[in-house]
Amino acid sequence: MGKNKKKSKPTMSKPELSKRLLALMSNHPGESYNYKQLAMRLQVKSMDMKRQISEVLRELGEKGELEEISTGRYKMRQRGAYITGEVELTAKGSAYIISNESKEDVFVAFPNLKHALNGDKVKVLVYARSRDRRPEGEVVEILERKKGTFVGVVQRSANYAFLIPTGKQLPYDVFIPTEHLNGAENGDKVVVKIKDWPESQKNPVGEVIEVLGRPGDNDTEMNAIMAEYELPVKFPPNVLKAAEKIPLDIPEEEIRKRRDCRELTTFTIDPKDAKDFDDALSVRTLKEGVYEVGVHIADVSYYVKENTVLDKEAYARATSVYLVDRTIPMLPERLSNGVCSLRPDEDKLCFSAIFKLDANAQVLDQWFGRTVIRSNRRFTYEEAQERIEGAEGDYREEILLLNRLAQKLRQDRFKAGAIDFDRVEVKFNLDEKGHPVSVYFKRSKEANKLIEEFMLLANKKVAERIGKPKSGKKAPTFVYRIHENPLPEKLEEFNRFVAKFGYGLKTGSRKALTSSMNNLMAEVKDKPEQNMIETLAVRTMAKAAYSTDNIGHYGLAFDYYTHFTSPIRRYPDVMVHRLLQRYLDSGRSVNKEKYEEYCKHSSDMEQVAANAERSSIKYKQVEFMADKIGQDFEGTISGVTQWGFYVELEDSKCEGLVSMTELDDDFYEFDEKNYCIVGRHHHKIYQLGDRVTIKVAKANLVARQLDYELVKGADEEGVIRPLGKSREDIGRKSKTKGRKKENKPKGKKRK
Repeated sequence: MGKNKKKSKPTMSKPELSKRLLALMSNHPGESYNYKQLAMRLQVKSMDMKRQISEVLRELGEKGELEEISTGRYKMRQRGAYITGEVELTAKGSAYIISNESKEDVFVAFPNLKHALNGDKVKVLVYARSRDRRPEGEVVEILERKKGTFVGVVQRSANYAFLIPTGKQLPYDVFIPTEHLNGAENGDKVVVKIKDWPESQKNPVGEVIEVLGRPGDNDTEMNAIMAEYELPVKFPPNVLKAAEKIPLDIPEEEIRKRRDCRELTTFTIDPKDAKDFDDALSVRTLKEGVYEVGVHIADVSYYVKENTVLDKEAYARATSVYLVDRTIPMLPERLSNGVCSLRPDEDKLCFSAIFKLDANAQVLDQWFGRTVIRSNRRFTYEEAQERIEGAEGDYREEILLLNRLAQKLRQDRFKAGAIDFDRVEVKFNLDEKGHPVSVYFKRSKEANKLIEEFMLLANKKVAERIGKPKSGKKAPTFVYRIHENPLPEKLEEFNRFVAKFGYGLKTGSRKALTSSMNNLMAEVKDKPEQNMIETLAVRTMAKAAYSTDNIGHYGLAFDYYTHFTSPIRRYPDVMVHRLLQRYLDSGRSVNKEKYEEYCKHSSDMEQVAANAERSSIKYKQVEFMADKIGQDFEGTISGVTQWGFYVELEDSKCEGLVSMTELDDDFYEFDEKNYCIVGRHHHKIYQLGDRVTIKVAKANLVARQLDYELVKGADEEGVIRPLGKSREDIGRKSKTKGRKKENKPKGKKRK
């Protein structure tokens, strides 16, 4: 009879093993493990120890420390908190959750998203957080889908098809059964609706709901942009029918209720291609050094009553959208270009802000209310500018008086700390097929600024009229246009960047900052780095938004500000008109929560419109460059990323990518701190702000993307070095920085 073998004792006690298992699993709170995987992680080979791991897992599960998600497989039982937020996908497929319930954005790894997509509203379990680690979590429920439809190109085989998405909002191809192609052919650009998405499957299942056409065609691509941002193509029949019922003639009894301003000298000043005129100015001299200026705004709220089909459609759209070759209006044409438009020689209903001003544009008196006006003249900005620059013509003296007052208002605004962002607008001359034949840049001149100052004055004074507490009474609920202070870390980052060009900001106080920011904008004017620095300066600032909570407007240096002056194209202005009249009539305050929801919707739709407008400009830029393949252009490096750098051309502002893979003379690495990429061996630098010569390599109309190739030029790198930095200095600094190790993993900062 053989001897019994002695059982080998485990080399680790249960308490110690328990401690090590919990430490390992808490570092990976979203992952699940069985005993074999944990044994491998702990480099355990003994069967006795493996059995002990299995026992300890079971005991920890019984104690509630771990959760058994399937037989023998455990994960950390989360003791974190639940939050609700919005998904912001990254290029790698992971996401950050933006939530008012968390000071920092919460990172969610790709496997833990549970098919949540960009913009979706989700419930997230935030894991118990270790010190010095970014907050992480997992999606436990998708509360609301941001989008149900997606745009892409059909890739078809014999028995099935896929949608290859062209936007960035869906990181998966969509499976389309052939019976749900609805006439779409291979290569067609289409709109697909997601019908099903089984949890166990990577790809959603969809159905073609609209065939847009062949990729690269102007109408196809512009309609694709509209579909991508879910913008309406036309008004529903019941909305058009309601608009047609509104008479052009004004009832006499309505005129009698209003202040009659038809005898005042009144005119509109708008872009030459404008069709809807929603603001007019009247002016007269009351006595030496005292003037009356009326800001007259189309009274859309008279025609668009609350909760009607017209109102509901206007609210849903929230704003007009201006694509390069078309406008998607908030109101039907009968209202926007007809009934409400302040066309010359027609009686029109308005909501007006009338000011008595002294020679220094100080407000001596003001009046707000409903009026009837009659515009004497429709000016384009160019015609008004000619009067300002000395040309003779009708209403020249009135325009010159308004311009003098506007300049005083502007000076006072900048003295108070307003920031002067005078951005260049990229515009296209299009042929009859919508193809861009040339690019030009639009800048504000004095005529534009004249209108701007009086619109700002009206917006400011309307907000003060309602928002400023009177005799201890609480101000009623109102719609404000707010702009938060910039984050100090963003200002520091921007200051570091402009220092590379020899510029600098003073950040000691608000006035010092705004004054030095305005000086910077003046210094960079007409220089190659102008557009880039202006763009980065705007990104440094917070985004303006609508809210019932007034915090003032940082950029304008106003304590009270609203949007009152464009109700034909902005729904918040319609709300402001209604509320202003309600409170002028001594009405009670409206429900704050309801109006805050309206404000959020308006802010969201404003961002959608801005994104769609940018996409249409980008498409036209790519289309404009499509016949210039192989040609050389001068440009400035406008962005640096881990996959290469972007170059903005000087003569057209068309931006394209020089890929890191095209730089074959070294292995280049991204240096985020210094806005550059650095060659590992030869230390060549390509830095934000460098002037370079490029060749157009590829123009992808479907992806709205330009690819450039670097042409060697001024030095061995083809680079003209920015002010204040030598290649050696940057190289040395980048090399040193590259060796430093981060001690603390950083989460994504809130925008």
